[in-house]
Amino acid sequence: MRRYGAGAGVLSEIRCAPIPVTILVVAKAPVAGFAKTRLSPPLTPAQAARLAAAALLDTLDAVRDCPVVSRVVAFTGDLAGAECGGEIGDMLADFEVVPQRGSEFGVRLANAHADAARAGLPVLQIGMDTPQVSSRLLTDAARTLADGAGALLGPATDGGWWALGLTDPRAARLLAEVPMSTDRTGENTRSALQDSGFRVGFLPALTDVDHYADALHVATECTGRFATEVRAFGDQRVAR
Repeated sequence: MRRYGAGAGVLSEIRCAPIPVTILVVAKAPVAGFAKTRLSPPLTPAQAARLAAAALLDTLDAVRDCPVVSRVVAFTGDLAGAECGGEIGDMLADFEVVPQRGSEFGVRLANAHADAARAGLPVLQIGMDTPQVSSRLLTDAARTLADGAGALLGPATDGGWWALGLTDPRAARLLAEVPMSTDRTGENTRSALQDSGFRVGFLPALTDVDHYADALHVATECTGRFATEVRAFGDQRVAR
């Protein structure tokens, strides 16, 4: 009897089993004039929205390729008037979609996390601003959460964060008290978690796409729709 071979087969099955984690994407409809407004100028509002759509589609692709138990999108906005609305709608069919709740961004993040945590699994929360994120990176993060990490924070190069993983859903309530969209959001989120007794691990830092210079940089780190859209702009004279 080849006990080693039998054991290897069991180990392979374990590795292929879905990871007991929920990946949560917080997103909004890429509508011209409402999405990625800091890209305009130099882009037109329609171009900025098209980049936002590409970023969202690439992000959903990466999440869809992760072997996790659950995938949730907390969504706001109307796809009827959005760039690539039909394609986004088709892709969302592969996700559980919940509406965002709350007026302040931090409150919406906290509520989205609470909604995703109803399945009773650890939650890895990301946004739609890092199209360079890979399924491998998300899968590694999900495995770390499943192995019992207290909290994971993915810092953004602008001082914010691009990912937050929590095994205890009660910790998400802290997000409602952290000022968002500042150059200290990441630091303040980490401090809030640690002050409440949570052990925080860190994921690699990524660049959020907030400004056109960010878009140019991020496009060099990915090969999907987002990079294609940025290259398509090329040296054309966009709006000033």
